[in-house]
Amino acid sequence: MEELMTAHSEEIIPLKRIEGQIRGIQKMIDEKRYCIDILTQLSSVVGAIKRVEENILNRHLRGCVRESFVKGKREDKEEKINEVINVLQNFRKY
Repeated sequence: MEELMTAHSEEIIPLKRIEGQIRGIQKMIDEKRYCIDILTQLSSVVGAIKRVEENILNRHLRGCVRESFVKGKREDKEEKINEVINVLQNFRKY
């Protein structure tokens, strides 16, 4: 599990890049830049966030969930299944 937490640190670089993009968008708005240019940048940020989201979910499924199914009790397995279902339902809301 600790190994997975360390793996999440790989997402710091893309998150910092996203942070910079957000600051850039704020500046574009302050400068009253063309709407389509702002929307293009916003779309880029959303895509980058989704990639980070997918990477973390992938690691969760391959690590935490797999470990639960290999070593866990029936209740642990049910909990992980429900957890994944809830996360996927939340993803579909966006």
